[in-house]
Amino acid sequence: MSSAQSSSVALESNREVPPKVLEYGRTTDGLALLLRSDPVGVLEAPELPNLLVAIHVGPSSKISCRRGGQGHCGTAVHGDIDIIPAHTSSRWEIMDANDTALILSLPAALLNIVVEEYGFDPRGVEFRNRFQVRDPQIENICWALKTEMESSYSSGRLYTDSLVVSVASRIVSCHSSIENSAREGHRGIGGRKLKDVLSYIDDNLANDVSLSKIASIAGVSVSHLKKIFRESAGMPVHQYVIRRRLERAKTLLRESKRPLAEIALMAGFAHQSHLARQMRRVLGISPSDIRQMSETLRRDNQTR
Repeated sequence: MSSAQSSSVALESNREVPPKVLEYGRTTDGLALLLRSDPVGVLEAPELPNLLVAIHVGPSSKISCRRGGQGHCGTAVHGDIDIIPAHTSSRWEIMDANDTALILSLPAALLNIVVEEYGFDPRGVEFRNRFQVRDPQIENICWALKTEMESSYSSGRLYTDSLVVSVASRIVSCHSSIENSAREGHRGIGGRKLKDVLSYIDDNLANDVSLSKIASIAGVSVSHLKKIFRESAGMPVHQYVIRRRLERAKTLLRESKRPLAEIALMAGFAHQSHLARQMRRVLGISPSDIRQMSETLRRDNQTR
């Protein structure tokens, strides 16, 4: 059983309502990906041998977590990242709507190789226990890995291996006891304001998202917003909004049987063709493909 699967089973053991496993996959270097949705309640997760990266996906959700002698309570917005070091148990409490997360399991052997390439002894490197942090590089790499998983790794091993090494390198250089002074030079929207901006976008995906309103929430001018939003989110505002609308559409396609035209409007697209065009351009698949894959996964789960 993989680390991602074992963590899923461990979380299920103390729950009356099991999680929904939406997607699952592995790469050739042992990195495992699990997209799962958990209902309201408490989850107890035992310590595991691999480091885990959990990225919040979809609408905001109020969550509290305690692990490694530290605690945090806050609203998780799309793209918020938790980093759980290996051999660290945790207790999660989900307080409102179902929480969905993309969970990556990074094998210790891979992280050790990267640490050695930085010129350090792995035995002396500590990985940070992170709660709801923002890291556009990790986030974008993970979305790319998720897309590859959904397409059955159609781009080939070389591309997937490069993504795996990239996410491990980012974890080592920016979320461990190894200092990385280069990242101190980047200044974007930080802390509470960034969460407010991303929450506003999520809450208004079906409406016209206003640049001036986003700039007002961030406390900057529209022209300055364009620069600092890219530094904070890893992409321009309009691209971020399109990707969030596509994620919303994917969720609706998986979880409902609504007509495609209705889903397009609910996700903020002008019409069904607009949704299909953007989905093919960004994700390389069509709305019908996603609905068909979801039906196949549901049937497979029912036969297990």
